[in-house]
Amino acid sequence: MNSTAAISVQPERDQVRSIKAYLDSVTDDLLASLPAADELTSSGRRGMIARYAAVLEGNFIYWMTGAYLAAASEEARAIITDNLLEEVRDSHPAMLRRFVVAANALPTEEDVLAVAPKLLEVRLFVGRLATAPILAMMAFFESFIQRYMSYLEQLAKRQGSTEVEYTQVHGVCDIAHSEGLFHALGAELTSGSESDSSLYEGVHLLRGLMEDTFHGQSRLAA
Repeated sequence: MNSTAAISVQPERDQVRSIKAYLDSVTDDLLASLPAADELTSSGRRGMIARYAAVLEGNFIYWMTGAYLAAASEEARAIITDNLLEEVRDSHPAMLRRFVVAANALPTEEDVLAVAPKLLEVRLFVGRLATAPILAMMAFFESFIQRYMSYLEQLAKRQGSTEVEYTQVHGVCDIAHSEGLFHALGAELTSGSESDSSLYEGVHLLRGLMEDTFHGQSRLAA
């Protein structure tokens, strides 16, 4: 890379580092809000696993597909394609389903309704195909999931489950996925395809959804 190119790229790298630091702080706050696994009742553990499944199993690939459709740069699309290929080829939704069944935590109607309002907000946000905000949201989520897996595994083990493929795989692969998405975000910021005026909109929506996943707060009218 020549000196002119290095000068032009450095601000974007600095911006991505700043974004990552902020997203790490959001993840820290979320994880700090988790109840201690050994203080939860069996019903409480089951509910947390079930609500997580209600959010992830039918939506993660949709969100990542939205990121692919929104991406303007070939570099970002290539990174997202690799992520989607792994999700589909290795059938991560089936992996999650096995994990949930083994923990006796299949989502009930109550579990689905508990996350429905915030889940709808995230779905509508993704449907707007705002490039950098979607990539920031997905980079945040991949990083969060990687750090959340040990806690989720604790919940399942306390439910008597020995099925840990889902948590073990995602505790490792999401490190690379998160790093890749930060590279993709940097590519989009370099291309100037998106203003950063609302860069964290999706992150904040997803944080709210995860809080409802933790605590089971339904805001649907009776």
